[in-house]
Amino acid sequence: MKIELQLIASTLFRLSAIHVFFLKLCSEGPITTNATPLGNETDRLALQLKNAITNDPLGALSSWNESLHFCEWRGITCGNLTFLRSIELGDNKFHGAIPQEVGRLLRLRYINLSHANFEGEIPSNLTNCYNLKVLDLSRNNLTGKIPFELDSLSKLSALILIANHLTGKISPSFGNLSSLQALYLVDNSLEGSIPKDLGRLTRLSNLYVGANELSGMFPN
Repeated sequence: MKIELQLIASTLFRLSAIHVFFLKLCSEGPITTNATPLGNETDRLALQLKNAITNDPLGALSSWNESLHFCEWRGITCGNLTFLRSIELGDNKFHGAIPQEVGRLLRLRYINLSHANFEGEIPSNLTNCYNLKVLDLSRNNLTGKIPFELDSLSKLSALILIANHLTGKISPSFGNLSSLQALYLVDNSLEGSIPKDLGRLTRLSNLYVGANELSGMFPN
């Protein structure tokens, strides 16, 4: 039982740190590079999430108190996230929209926000993440159109938007995604025809567009 409790506590610490990092994306102002190990104010503000936690039976946040500098709290590393290359926060129960601030993380290569209860529209400024290879926003409550601006992500190999409430048409400009290997748009409310421009995607090996309201002929 002791070993089992230790494993649970360890998992909670890891999850707490991940959630803190995500909240930092939501709360940070303009990105700077002069963060000091014990003096980053944006880190301190992000850690105010502790005030909303009313039940901590395993004491996962016991070190989060005024007796230690917040950068020394267990599970916390201070500093901004400008060098972050991967965000994997799937299978959670977040609320609200995907923060526009994610578009500031220019070195991101992998984004997984699937099955996480996000709402609102897909941020068009994700195109700033020009190194992005995988974008997985499946199984949320996203609405609106798929931003045509995504066609500028020349390194994108997988676009996964399964099971949302997306509307509008599949943009012909997606034919410019020359690195795309997988396009998953199943179970939305997309309409119109499948653009013949997708035929330019010579690397495409997986195309799933079922359970939509598409019409017309399948392009030769």
